[in-house]
Amino acid sequence: MKIKYVLPIMSLIVIAVAITAVIILQPKNNATSSNQKLKIVAAENFWGNIISQIGGDRVEVTSIISDPSTDPHLYESDAHDALALSNANLVIKNGLGYDNFIDKLLAASPNNQRQVLSVEKILNIGGDNPNPHVWYNVAMVPAVADAIEQAMAAKDPSNSGLYATNLSTFKKSLQPIMDTINQIKSKYSKTPVAYTERVAGYLLASSELDVKTPAGFASSIEDGNDPNPSDTAIMNSLMTDHSVRVLLYNAQATSAVTQHVRDLAGQAGIPVVGVTETLPSDQKTYQSWQLNQAKALLAALGG
Repeated sequence: MKIKYVLPIMSLIVIAVAITAVIILQPKNNATSSNQKLKIVAAENFWGNIISQIGGDRVEVTSIISDPSTDPHLYESDAHDALALSNANLVIKNGLGYDNFIDKLLAASPNNQRQVLSVEKILNIGGDNPNPHVWYNVAMVPAVADAIEQAMAAKDPSNSGLYATNLSTFKKSLQPIMDTINQIKSKYSKTPVAYTERVAGYLLASSELDVKTPAGFASSIEDGNDPNPSDTAIMNSLMTDHSVRVLLYNAQATSAVTQHVRDLAGQAGIPVVGVTETLPSDQKTYQSWQLNQAKALLAALGG
């Protein structure tokens, strides 16, 4: 689901005052010395978690979107977010229309010493209405990790060896996820499945599963709108006619329409796999989160 920027007038005033205070009190050059930690802001907590793994104790990470119980498209930025960004050495955003709020906050606190990484640009993703949930494409995540490590090393060259070592460890830790995806692909390629929206779309594509959800249904749900009656009828019939083996359900952003589809799946005996847009509080790492979801999908398909 795309995160829409919502900021009341009063919040704008508070942010402006807070940023002014930071400009007055903080030095303009925020380059680090050997005894200073890099201050890094991630628009979403899964990117923040990866940054923390690569940076170790040499980074101080603030993740703006971090509450898995919050519907991301209703997120309201605040003065705390603005202060974190104004003081950051490095910022990472997802792009692809998912976190446009970050651009407005960056524009409100200009800092020529701050570097901004865009996952959209790192991965060079284009096309018409691309799926923004790129962190579910585990095979592409190492390229993002590379860019993060390079930015850290450039900002803090005295600790570049640590960052390189942690990067290598992180990349190796992704293999169990890829192994599970390959297992799904080898056993269940072309199996029909459905999702309420495209959150895990890259996972399903990597697993070579056949998504039957009408594109209009998923797009409407992703944008926070009700799908048209035709798409809704098709989606419902996928459940009642047992036309799919598994339903992937965005547990973080729900509506009466998606809950009805989930209920129909339950009545039809179709397994439902819950997925989330942000790293849940009970998962310590990006890797454990993605691995557990891939394993849940494998089990739902038959193991």
